[in-house]
Formats: sequence, structure tokens, C-alpha cells
Amino acid sequence: MPRPVLLNPLFKSLNSMKGVGPQLGALFARFFGSPEGQDAIALDILMHMPTGIIDRRAQNGVAYAPVGAIVTLKLHIDDHIVPPRNSRSPLRIKAHDETGEITLSFFGAKGGWVERQFPIGEVRYVSGEIGFFGREKQMTHPDYIVAPDELDKLPMVEPVYPLTHGLSSKALRKVIAAALDLVPIIPEWIGKDRRTIMNWPGFSEALRHIHAPQRPSEGDIVSPSRMRLAYDEYLAGQLALGLIRQTMTKASGRARTMTGELTQKVETALSFALTDGQRLAVADIREDLEKPVRMSRLLQGDVGSGKTVVALMAMAMVAEDGAQSALMAPTEILANQHFRTLKPLAEAAGLGIVMVTGKMTSSEKRAALAGLADGTITIALGTHALFQSGVEFHNLGLTVVDEQHRFGVHQRLALSEKGVKTDLLVMTATPIPRTLVLTHFGDMDVSVLREKPAGRQPIDTAVLPVSEYDRVIARLARRLEDGAQAYWVCPLVEESEILDVVAAEDRFAELKTHFGDRVELVHGRMSAAAKQAAMERFQSGDAQILVATTVIEVGVDVPNATIIIIEHAERFGLAQLHQLRGRVGRGSARSACLLLYSDPLSETAKQRLEVIRTTDDGFVIAERDLELRGQGDLLGTRQSGMPGYRIAVPDVHRHLLEMAHDDARAALERNPGLKGPDGKALRALLYLFRKDLAIPLIKAG
Repeated sequence: MPRPVLLNPLFKSLNSMKGVGPQLGALFARFFGSPEGQDAIALDILMHMPTGIIDRRAQNGVAYAPVGAIVTLKLHIDDHIVPPRNSRSPLRIKAHDETGEITLSFFGAKGGWVERQFPIGEVRYVSGEIGFFGREKQMTHPDYIVAPDELDKLPMVEPVYPLTHGLSSKALRKVIAAALDLVPIIPEWIGKDRRTIMNWPGFSEALRHIHAPQRPSEGDIVSPSRMRLAYDEYLAGQLALGLIRQTMTKASGRARTMTGELTQKVETALSFALTDGQRLAVADIREDLEKPVRMSRLLQGDVGSGKTVVALMAMAMVAEDGAQSALMAPTEILANQHFRTLKPLAEAAGLGIVMVTGKMTSSEKRAALAGLADGTITIALGTHALFQSGVEFHNLGLTVVDEQHRFGVHQRLALSEKGVKTDLLVMTATPIPRTLVLTHFGDMDVSVLREKPAGRQPIDTAVLPVSEYDRVIARLARRLEDGAQAYWVCPLVEESEILDVVAAEDRFAELKTHFGDRVELVHGRMSAAAKQAAMERFQSGDAQILVATTVIEVGVDVPNATIIIIEHAERFGLAQLHQLRGRVGRGSARSACLLLYSDPLSETAKQRLEVIRTTDDGFVIAERDLELRGQGDLLGTRQSGMPGYRIAVPDVHRHLLEMAHDDARAALERNPGLKGPDGKALRALLYLFRKDLAIPLIKAG
């Protein structure tokens, strides 16, 4: 469906605008991140939000202008004081108004341009910051100098924008003014009641208030105009997710009938009782599976909250209806881990389970593939290879994806194509604050596991400087004598010129001098076989210390490991520290986590280590993480093409996201095909916020 003609002016290349040459055009394309070979467009510059506002309205005369204030003065020009040729002194312009005298100073002013700007005996308006020199007021390099007949060129209320090298605010403001003239009257997609209650202007008017404000409050980050545009941006994102949800659920769910027989067997095989959270999640899933639409559910749980067991219960329910399940993990280590946890439970319930990896012998692989194709194997585990290499299922009913934040929206759609009417359950071990859940998973229903299963031990967390290394080694030696096992985590694999980080390989060599072959090493650059061998020695207890990079962050489960030492803890993010710490405390013994840091610590690093030291609630940690580093990178969003915002600032506009989420769902329920005038307005919204990828998903019919 083509873009509405009405919006075409906003998609006009900035290069075609007056004053934008090839050089400035290329700069804009880079600055706004235009796709390779494409120009930046008018919309890019209109969505470029100011970070502040300069108020130049104060015009009460030289005598009443306080030092440090920004003022606008109407001055009579009295004299030019030009410094001698090789002097470093500034060129000075002497001037006065009815209330007093002032000097305007210009450093390095060559070629007579300053004198030409200020003809002696004439009047000029200047605007800038008032300073003091000796005993008199002065203004160094005024921001604006205009003749009385050009006063309208001096912006009394001036937005301040983020700039890039080679882009002046003057050039930017010129192009923004030209782009504002292109904004058409656009049909309204927000209901009248909502706009009245919130006191929001129309879309075009909001852009004008922000880029050409008459009063400083108009362009403020909490002004009605900015709130309106932030809501619009959220609404476009939630609408796109809603269309994905429609596509995934509409085609073809299948109402499953479940006997409860297999889930009962799984539950009987467990060595512990399900927590209340697990029971609720299982009930949510059962309810989804009984409906004739496809399930699309996010299962959020902290480290060790028992997500895998909930996933197995879901797979057992689907098996009761005669269908198969696939569990996909991001790494082979993690897939192996799940396999070890699930195999005895699945077998106790009479469910055939197989792990599909690249390392199987060809006869093992043939047997596994044959079992999946004829339906004798019910559950397949593996990495994303499960969905590529000629794996055919007899009747795939459920896909379980672990660690979703590594999968974008497109992969969700691709995955769901593999089985006919496959239900989707996504597990994430990173507790995600509600704001980000809606941002990235607004198309999914959410179940949260908050409690830890019974028997989980608390973890004592301490923070120490690296200078205490010898004491740490002595304490560790005593614990190893008692049969304990420990992880020692380092941030980098090998010595780096740039970061003075003790690399995993060096730390491994150094620990070997103390503990001999009781030390093993595992990092991402080792071959899979070497990694597996090292892990197995540690799991079996032959090795007591595992030196590792963050490859152990997710899913390594050695109940006997009760100590984790994280070196250069200040270099890790909060979520990562929390994940790493979750590798211990899995057995019956009390566990310890030691965070070693190097001075000097930044303020943020100090706060991070303090948060980890004082709480082990993943949801509290995730909220603090959002506050400490903003939403940009919390889910690795930058790499995976998840939505970064240009207008909405999550901390300030968070409440609008819930509103946009509910409004988008209601709009699609009311008008799934986005037809008629209302639908037309919402389609325009999707184009304006570059979410038109979702437009082909709009239901035909």
C-alpha cells in the first residue's frame, strides 16, 4: 500500500532544500543515520528534538542586565578600539543605551567584518551573555547582531539542539524552519476526549511549538506538545507490535484439548513443589492453549526462578494434544544445560526427548531426525540450527525460545512460520522493567515468576579492591580445602593494549601457580570441544576453579559451586553482574560472591556495585539499571535493531507508554483492517514514525 500522497512533502530529501549543499547533505545523512546511499529527509530534521531553550526576551537595559544572564540590548554604537597588529587583545566595540555603557569584545577578529557590523553612530540589537571585565559590563562574541529593521531574525525564544562536528546551530535552524513550512495538515489519530483531557495540540501544531516556540514553556520536555509527540511515537511502536501480534495469532490458532495426564507425571517427578508463580504461569499457558488463537507469551523470571520447569509443563500439555515441541537456546552450552535438566523429567513422564547439535554423529543425527519426522520423539532441544538444517517435525505445536532479547521482531515472525499454527513461549532470565517489556514485547502476553524455588540459598555479596588479591587467594585456598568449587570471571580473553584488564588467560596462568591442575579455563574463542571438556571437568568436580569470561553468564549449572569471584566488576553492567552471581547459590550450601574492582571508580560504577551488594531481587536491579544507564542499551537494543526513541524519553514519558499500549490494542480490536478515516489516520502515523514495515501485515478483508 503506497504512502499517502499528503505526507510526500515530509519525505522530501534535505539535499533539495535551499542552503543544503552536497557536503551538508552528506553530514545530515550520517547524523540522522539514513540507510546507505539515501539522503536525510525533512521528517528526520523535524523529529530532531531540542535539548533546551534559550530565552532572549529580557530587554531591560545594560544597567539592569545581571552578569551571567542572557539578554537582548538595543545599543547606540560609539567607537571601535582596534588592537595593534600582533597583539592578542580583542577588538572592542564601545556602546551605550539609556541606562548605561557596555563593551562588546571580539577575539581574533580579522578583515574588518566586525567594524562593518557596527557602524559608529547607528543602532544595533545584540543578544548574548553578560560578562564583567575590570569595572564594566561586557559581552564577548554576541550570539546575534541585527539592524533594527531585521529584528524579526533574532529568535527571542531559541531551541538548543544536539549538534555534530561541522554542523552549526545556525545552519540547523535554517533547515528546520524550511522543513516546518512543508508540514501539511494531517488527519488526527488521537480521540477528541483524550486530546481535551491531556490538553494536547494537533501534530503539526506540536512540531511548531517545539521548533519555533513563542514562550520557553512551549518546547519544554514536559510541555503538552512534547508529550503529544512522545505519545505518538509510542503509539506507532505499539501499533506495529499489535499488527505483528495479529499476524501471529490471527491465522490459525488451534484450541488444544488437554487431559492433564502428562503434566501430572512431570509434577510427580519433580523433587520440589511448584511455587505459586510457577502455578500461575502454567495456568496462564493452559488458558492460552485452550483458545483457538496462537499463544504468544513472554515468561519472565529471575535467575533460578524455575522457568525451565514451566516450559516443560507447557510441552507436556501440548503433547497431551498429540503435538511436538522445540526448545531453542542461544548457545550450545545452554542447550546442553536444559537437556540435562529436562531429560530425566521428560523420561519419567514417558516423553521422548532429543538434543540436536552440530556435533552428533551422522547415525545419531539420522535417528533423531527420523524420530522427529515420524512423531516418536516429542521434544527437540538445540540452538537456532533446529530451524535451519532439514529438521522436519511430524506435528510441531509449540516453540519455546530461551533468552528472547537476542531475537528481534523479524525472527519472531520467521520462527512462527516453521510449524502450522505453532504456539510461541519465550523465556527471558533478564528481569525487564515494565517500560521495556511494553516497548519490545508489546505484542506478547506476560507471565512473571517472582519467587525463587524452595531450597535456594541466599548469596553473601562483598565488594573489595583488587589490591586485596593476596588475601582473596588465601581465603579461597581454605575454602577449596573444604571441597568447595569456585568461578573466577574476567572481562576479556587476552591482554589488550587499550584496557589494562587482567585477561582470562593470564589469570588462569597465575592461579595455576597456586592451585595447579585444579584450575580450568573456558572462554568464547576456544573450540566447542575444548569448552565442553573444561566444563565437564568442573561439573564432575575434577577441577575446583573455573576461570571464565562471560560465556558462563547464562545457564551454567553446577550445584556444588558456591563461590564466584568477579574481577574488574566495575566493567560489567548491572544485569550482567546479577546473571553471573546467579551461577552460585544453586545447591544446599551457602554461597558467596566477591566483586573485585580497580580504583578509581566512577560515580555510576560505585552505585552499581552498591546495588548488587544490597539486593538480589532481579526486578529491583533491572529498574535501577534503567535509571543508571537509560533505556538505550539495557537489552542490547542498539545491536539488535530494537526501537530507540527520538522523541520519547523513557524516564519522563514512561506513563504515556501504558496509555499508547492500551490505545493501540483497542484500535486494532475495533478496526483490525485499519479502514475508513480512523484507519487512514493511523496508517499515516505508521509512516510518520517509520513503522511502515508493519503495513503489509494489516489484515486484508
